Amino acid sequence: MTETSSQKAQTAAPIPENSPVTSQPAPPVAARVDHEITQVGRTRNDPYNWMKDENWQEVMRDPSVLRQDIRDYLEAENAFTKAALEDPTTALREELFKEMRGRIKEDDSSVPEIDGPYAYYTRFREGGEYAIIARKPADKAFDDSAEETILLDGDALAEGKEYFSFGGIDTSPDHTLIAYATDTQGSEFYSIRLKNIESGDDLGVHIDNAYGPFEWSSDGKRIFWIHRDENARPDSVWQRDLETGEDTLVYREEDPGVFLSINKSTSEEVIFISASSHTTSEVYWFPVEEADPAPRLIAARETDNEYNVAHWDDQFYILTNLDGAVDFKLMRAPMESTSRDDWEEVIPHRPGTLLLGMQPQKDYLTIIERENGLPRIVIHARKDGSSHEISFEEAAYSLGLDSGYDFETPVLRFEYSSPTTPEQVFDYNLDTHERILRKTREVPSGHSPDEYIAERLMAPSWDGVEVPITLLRHKTTPVDGSAPMLLYGYGSYGITYPADFRTSRLSLVDRGVVYAIVHPRGSKAKGYQWYLDGKLEKKPNTFKDFIAAGHYLVEQNYTSKGNIVAYGGSAGGLLMGAVANMDPELFGGIIAAVPFVDVVNTMSDESLPLTPPEWPEWGNPLTSAEDYDTIMAYSPYDNVADLAYPPMLITGGLSDPRVTYWEPTKWAARLRHDAPNGGPYFLRIEMEGGHGGASGRFEGLKDVALDYAFALAAMGKVESVKLQDE
Repeated sequence: MTETSSQKAQTAAPIPENSPVTSQPAPPVAARVDHEITQVGRTRNDPYNWMKDENWQEVMRDPSVLRQDIRDYLEAENAFTKAALEDPTTALREELFKEMRGRIKEDDSSVPEIDGPYAYYTRFREGGEYAIIARKPADKAFDDSAEETILLDGDALAEGKEYFSFGGIDTSPDHTLIAYATDTQGSEFYSIRLKNIESGDDLGVHIDNAYGPFEWSSDGKRIFWIHRDENARPDSVWQRDLETGEDTLVYREEDPGVFLSINKSTSEEVIFISASSHTTSEVYWFPVEEADPAPRLIAARETDNEYNVAHWDDQFYILTNLDGAVDFKLMRAPMESTSRDDWEEVIPHRPGTLLLGMQPQKDYLTIIERENGLPRIVIHARKDGSSHEISFEEAAYSLGLDSGYDFETPVLRFEYSSPTTPEQVFDYNLDTHERILRKTREVPSGHSPDEYIAERLMAPSWDGVEVPITLLRHKTTPVDGSAPMLLYGYGSYGITYPADFRTSRLSLVDRGVVYAIVHPRGSKAKGYQWYLDGKLEKKPNTFKDFIAAGHYLVEQNYTSKGNIVAYGGSAGGLLMGAVANMDPELFGGIIAAVPFVDVVNTMSDESLPLTPPEWPEWGNPLTSAEDYDTIMAYSPYDNVADLAYPPMLITGGLSDPRVTYWEPTKWAARLRHDAPNGGPYFLRIEMEGGHGGASGRFEGLKDVALDYAFALAAMGKVESVKLQDE
């Protein structure tokens, strides 16, 4: 890849003289500086390349070092959005925030999880932003009056910090120490600290530049942790000797396209190291008590072969797509095996039934699977090989296993919710099949599921394939085409958004807005093939599915054309940019949160954290002209045209390592320049945050309130803000 010599000397760009805050605020106008890039025989011009700080790695760790001209521009954008959108919607945003906060039990706590002599749980104090980690004696796990020990106080740890997030948290095997990881920038570089539980003393063990997860050795004298390199990639596993402070390399990954993870088996006998890309995996293991770990390979990586492993019944149980098992099958192998030749089939491949995950306990192996978009739990007994299913009745719902429960006990914990039913936590006795409801999420301001209607619809796409839609509306909202709609979508990496319960959505639904979630190709809503049909050269299927779903909902009178606000974040932001280019008239507004819209440039920058690992998802435009052309054909930033785009709210985070701040910034600038008759376009960059926006359970709601205020304004429901001509 080459660039013109004139661009190498360009290090800054001027900020326009006009003030972005006036009685009639005008958006900032970004300078355009030609920047030609040539690769695989193609040349493109990127006039906003100057917005990328050359020292972006340092900015991730310390946002204060951001180049001043870039900072000035971002602050001008934020000032415009504040003056033109935030200030006029202050009362509405405060009302929305109050509503959403009122649905949160402020002194809430999780259901305790028993681990040996203690029951561990998280709770929040009244008004607290961050979790308190606590424990009580195991025999008093469900006794609310039992005396507790506070292990970590998130509010205290976050004091004075603009951003705070916990990563991994785990106690030592003897329950005397607690290790925890924190991120104070939003950059996902974690620091691991150790604390003596009885004394409360910090032990002076500081592990920096860490990835979030870590594991203890069986004797509690060592911690296994993952290092992040300067480009924010997890590249190696290390052992920290807590007595000497020495770090010893356990495993190093040489392929920048492969990420590492580490986890201990539920039996607590084995530690797994997984080296994987989106479609290829390789797993190593070693005994948890091994003093100088020598990772053993389970099976060498093969392109497009995925597998994950659990330790059960003194064997390895393996979910894999080996030999064309698109929706995965279950295999097992002896622990000494190092080849797929030793694998034995346990559950065969069943097309259309996707095996999602497994959880071993002493006498049972639980499988969670999905068929036709809905999950279910299937339990297999070790003693006699019998199996049974836990059933559910609602048309659309979300289901998840809690992996933290005691391995020895015959109790499985799972969580259930639906668009109308708040989260419920159940303990299920695997011996007796008794189901005990441990907790139902409390909505302090009140919630009646009977007031709402949840539906599961199937929309025909451009090629006749049926696309699932999860829909939520108030029972009084008419189905006559008059209702506005928020249409949410993602559709990448095989991630399937659940049909779960979110209290924040009720602030829209209670105002007569229909809330719909599209499950397009690129997710795994209808199995793994559904994912394969929405990636690489088939990526446009994701965009077409979303548009088809929107038109279908119009045809079915749930809403009307131009009365839909589309909403997506990260790769869902790519979806927003693509559908805006393809069918702008369908939408009355678009919310693109941390949007991955500068696809060609990002997939051409090998230094960025996620670029090499994501070539199997998008293609590699550095080496393949075909991939370049495919991506260029839909990349939102590269396909902005002089169209009547709807109003857009575009957000980003300065410390975001996943979608860097310059992607949404460049896109907003190009929209203003190339499509001046569309919009308006509002850009808001979180200057002290990353991919998830503001931290804290209440501060985060303020971001949601802004999104919803914009959506309601785009729907014509806010008198103080007119985003479109009548």
